[in-house]
Amino acid sequence: MAPAPAIDAAKLGDNAPVMQVFDQQHRLEGGQVWTYLETAMRMASPQMLTQAGTLPLQWDPSKGDLIIHKMQILRGGERIDLLTKGARFTVLQREQKLEQFALDGTLTATVALEGLRVGDVVDVAFSITRKDPTLAGQMVTIAQLLPPPAKLGFGRTRLLWKDDVPLQWRSYAAGAVASGAGAAPVAPTTLPGGYRELVFALPTAKPPEVPEDAPPRFKPMPLLEASTYADWAAVSKGMARYYVTEGAIAPGSPLAGEVARIVAASGDARVRAAMALQLVQDQVRYLFRGMDTGNYVPQKPADTWSLRYGDCKAKTLLLLAMLRQMGIQAEPAVVSVQMSDLVQARLPSPAAFDHVIVRATIDGKTLWLDGTQGGSRLADLDDVPPFVTALPLRPEGATLEPMALRPPARPAQDIAVTLDNTAGIDFPARFTFRATYSGSLAEQLRGVRGQIDGEKLKELVTPQINSVLGANSSFDRALEEDAKAGTVTITASGITYPDWGLDRGRQRLPLDWTSTNLDFSPNRARAAWKAIPVARGGFADVRVVKRIRLPDNGKGYAVEGLQTLPATLANLRLGRSAALADGVLTLDDRRTAGVDEVPADRIAAVRAEVARVKANPLKLVAPPDQPPRWQAVQAARAANRLAPILADYAKAIAADPDDADSYTNRAWFLERIYDYAGALADLDKAIELAPSADLLARRAGAFRRLGQDDKALADADAALALDPNQSQAIALVAKLKARQGALDEGRALIDERIAQGGDEKPGWQTTLADLLDDSGKVDAALAVLDEAIVAAPGNAELLNERCWIRGTRNVALEAALKDCTKGIELTQDNAGILDSRAMVYFRMNRFADALTDLDAALLASPEQSSSLYLRGVIGKRMKSATADLYLSAARTIDPLIADQFNRYGIKP
Repeated sequence: MAPAPAIDAAKLGDNAPVMQVFDQQHRLEGGQVWTYLETAMRMASPQMLTQAGTLPLQWDPSKGDLIIHKMQILRGGERIDLLTKGARFTVLQREQKLEQFALDGTLTATVALEGLRVGDVVDVAFSITRKDPTLAGQMVTIAQLLPPPAKLGFGRTRLLWKDDVPLQWRSYAAGAVASGAGAAPVAPTTLPGGYRELVFALPTAKPPEVPEDAPPRFKPMPLLEASTYADWAAVSKGMARYYVTEGAIAPGSPLAGEVARIVAASGDARVRAAMALQLVQDQVRYLFRGMDTGNYVPQKPADTWSLRYGDCKAKTLLLLAMLRQMGIQAEPAVVSVQMSDLVQARLPSPAAFDHVIVRATIDGKTLWLDGTQGGSRLADLDDVPPFVTALPLRPEGATLEPMALRPPARPAQDIAVTLDNTAGIDFPARFTFRATYSGSLAEQLRGVRGQIDGEKLKELVTPQINSVLGANSSFDRALEEDAKAGTVTITASGITYPDWGLDRGRQRLPLDWTSTNLDFSPNRARAAWKAIPVARGGFADVRVVKRIRLPDNGKGYAVEGLQTLPATLANLRLGRSAALADGVLTLDDRRTAGVDEVPADRIAAVRAEVARVKANPLKLVAPPDQPPRWQAVQAARAANRLAPILADYAKAIAADPDDADSYTNRAWFLERIYDYAGALADLDKAIELAPSADLLARRAGAFRRLGQDDKALADADAALALDPNQSQAIALVAKLKARQGALDEGRALIDERIAQGGDEKPGWQTTLADLLDDSGKVDAALAVLDEAIVAAPGNAELLNERCWIRGTRNVALEAALKDCTKGIELTQDNAGILDSRAMVYFRMNRFADALTDLDAALLASPEQSSSLYLRGVIGKRMKSATADLYLSAARTIDPLIADQFNRYGIKP
């Protein structure tokens, strides 16, 4: 080995690199790989002393030796040789991968570095030899090529081999240069004694930037690989001998009995193959055994069946033996789980692979069968695992074979949801939820099925429902297994809240989770990136079937947007159908990711197609004549359509009686249907279970709405005791104290928030003006607003408040009109300002103009009680037949609305 330059520790300052030496040398000779590593690390801090105070060295004793060459501490000009001072190693067999069901026989030699100090340099050199008999004289090694930002005093990676060895080498680190050769490219040189060497200077050059969404094969790796295999056929031929199955299943053995059972069950080769795969997956647990030659050589099928455990090699050989015994053509094929996209770019060697599966052929069709997976059934036989490239192992050799990916026959997640929205779109929808999982997802759920119930089951089920329905209250939650189908199913019922919203004058329900979550924005602006495709991404496969039962048998409802989707969009495979018939919308969406790359020359076209899809999202559109909620509540009560919803809320509470959210969810609904007393009772229970500032402030508002000001003040005070910044409680305490005659005390609370400034300042200035106005100090209220508007003349909230106070107090009406009109021009969320301008028009006796603004305000906010009440007042004066209807609606929504208008001197 070529020595690294000596270190003069006395000359090392605080800015010297921590890693003074990283010298890695690999010699390949006589079927053995000798790896030498010297590291010299400066102990720059007490933390490093802790981390480096114990030296661990790992090796596989079944394949070679660990040799310690040097273990020294450099302190100033002193060199302390720990080996001559009697440092002793402790050898441990840790089996660090046991939790991943792996036994590899690796040993760890550890030694404590005694007397280590900050400023010392620990200089260690050791070698590990490796001669693997399973490679039959072939040699393979992989070395690190440290890139920036690593800082080294001296860094080198060196390969050494006899010049008669047909060694291939490949660097996957961009910009690697020869040691001592400036920027010259790396090339082997000939040494005396018939050796050749290849030397890389470390750290390598900074690797070029690559787009985040580039396939892994385009991304530099800090690795150097060397192999004596001539080609992939040599790898295939060399490994095939370990998968010979002649005589593997002894006649009359238990394993032969299993084969006979399968043969008797069906004459169909596909059925037989599926049954054999299920047996290997379900009845042989996974355990990797890498001791001795176990990293490449599988255990015998009879042993695997007897022990009922095995790794991918053992399971593959067992499955091969069974399939061949049944007359099914089958062979092993090695693949890479971790680096599947890179196999084609790597040197031929067994190190390119980390997994082995079965490649079977039935009726001319290639099947890829993985015995380490779980839940595979006949329906899944044609599925292609996401390994991209395989190398079949054949006695005559084989070349790499692409594995054409496609969506699985069964979705990994198959979700069916039924929503009952027949009570009306203003109300929650009752739902049933059923999610069926297959493959690895089913295996994960099967593993926990017998361990969870109650709260744990809720924790498992709720996120699955949330991912499809959003917020919900569920009950009747269950986890069911279908062993025959190899699936696990989650079921639940409950209440959810469809996201109906006003859009272009109509209520619309977004349905398009595909386009909503679709982001395709690859950056290929740099010239060096223009030929790089977009990666396929991680695999995911979800089908969602939604059935929505609509009010009035669906009369007047329509579907807008794309009711079908392209079969392929970006790196997704898609399927969609949508139909509205007999009062039910049925939407069937499937989305499979991780199957396709997007070629570089297709990126522009795909980006345009994605934009088209996103511009036409699927939505359900309600009829144009939807009544406001207050009318919908009246109609639903009369038809008893609310009872089923209330019954489901009761079931949700019964399922989670100790969960405060169960009660607050029902309280929300009761408030929506104007049952304020019922909502108050649920808030009482929620606070009993989980008191919080927000819940107390919410109940304070409920008490206030019912005219119970003393209780409201008590709750608001209690909320502030828990959270002094609870804004709803601050405003309520200030108003109620002012009404009790303590205006200064209430104002102080608001002034404190105004003094804090920030984005919330205008809102608190509005609150102060409202407080002063409510206390009869109209001039003071307007003065606060005048000063605030000078500082923020474009703030619509402030302009609205000044317009409202002037209108309700019947002062400066022309100025009020200007404030409101300007505010309306400044914001699109103008229902409140239109309401204020209507009040000004009312004071001016311009009833027609007031009604025009009120109609516009109620179109945007149909439950705005002040608009409803003022419309009723005007209706009374104009002798409208609907006046009492509007007045009644306003009082239903806000029981205090009449008192509020009385304070303004306005009565019907």
